Amino acid sequence: MPQTRHEALDPAALDQLFRTARTHNQLGGEVSDETLRQLYELVKWGPTSANMSPARFVFVKSAEAKAKLGPALDEGNHAKTMAAPVTVIVGFDEDFHEKLPYLFPHTDAKSWFDGPRDGRSAAAFRNGSLQGAYLILAARALGLDTGPMSGFNNAMVDEAFFKGTTIKSNFLVNLGHGDADTLFPRSPRLSFDEAARIL
Repeated sequence: MPQTRHEALDPAALDQLFRTARTHNQLGGEVSDETLRQLYELVKWGPTSANMSPARFVFVKSAEAKAKLGPALDEGNHAKTMAAPVTVIVGFDEDFHEKLPYLFPHTDAKSWFDGPRDGRSAAAFRNGSLQGAYLILAARALGLDTGPMSGFNNAMVDEAFFKGTTIKSNFLVNLGHGDADTLFPRSPRLSFDEAARIL
């Protein structure tokens, strides 16, 4: 079977996604609804187990939505989140399996996850977290800066945004355009030999 070979991205693209990309605490500018739709259209193609796609995203943009989110934020995250053009609530649906007949139609994958919800919550959390990471990279690819964080009351967010559903919040990502002059010096990373092995 012939193999498809892809070229490596150019150094500027790798810098934008990884090497020079930073987590921003101060984000401004504007992020259009169309950009948010483009963002999801990229995120949805990232791989998940059995294509389960459990992540659910709420793009908090309006003053009314920000007012709902504000009380759930830790003090240190409040001002920067209220100032950000958009805050994404990255959640996960614990009953993701209900959509598997559509998402994974070539076998009965839904039956793999039927039963008590706690039997599939780990899969929902793991794969939803993957999709949240894809969102960060997709945002960077579209020219946005990001500020992912925890530091909020999950129960309050779930009550305000997901009440009556099977969705739970995971983490938040502020989106916008950052100012490099406000960044702290970059923190170090572990070397390959400290973090990895080739066997």
